[in-house]
Amino acid sequence: MNEIFARRSIRKFLPTMVEDEKIEQLLRAGMAAPSAGNQQPWEFYVVRDKRVIQDLSHCSPYAGCAAGASLAIVVCSRDENMRFPAFVNLDLSAAVENILLEAVHLDLGAVWLGVAPYKAREVLVRRSLGVPKGLTPFAIVAMGYPQATAEDKPREDRYDPSRVHYV
Repeated sequence: MNEIFARRSIRKFLPTMVEDEKIEQLLRAGMAAPSAGNQQPWEFYVVRDKRVIQDLSHCSPYAGCAAGASLAIVVCSRDENMRFPAFVNLDLSAAVENILLEAVHLDLGAVWLGVAPYKAREVLVRRSLGVPKGLTPFAIVAMGYPQATAEDKPREDRYDPSRVHYV
């Protein structure tokens, strides 16, 4: 699966809108993620409104790049009736990674912007989107068609055999 090795955090985007079919594929990828006890704790907000994307770009010191995205997917957790609540953030992380990999497959650029566990970030995202009680913002995935920039560096091989231990 070449997408694993081709994935990069892309922070500069063209103004081109992402097609509905691609958005559905991204969401399908997110919902195909494994989850503890198949609890599927996710809810997704698809944000195309540039004003709202601008608001989201202010939720953390690292989210400014979202301002140039044509699309943001905000991943939230459902807070009630979870069989394995201690694993919700792991489940949501798997969903975000699936979205990131599908973005590469669809020739999109994307970046994962962390919201949880910072309450101040959660409050700003909740306010920007009108997220109701019972859902908690977890992450923003800002995306769009990538700009050809210096981010087109050669792939970095991160494999480090000194971190592998055979037992």
